[in-house]
Amino acid sequence: MLLLFIIAVLVFIYLCYVLVKPEKF
Repeated sequence: MLLLFIIAVLVFIYLCYVLVKPEKF
């Protein structure tokens, strides 16, 4: 269960990074 939570957090951070990155350029 903890592993799934960590994966979910990493995916959430990755999606935020991908969505925010284009706006900076």
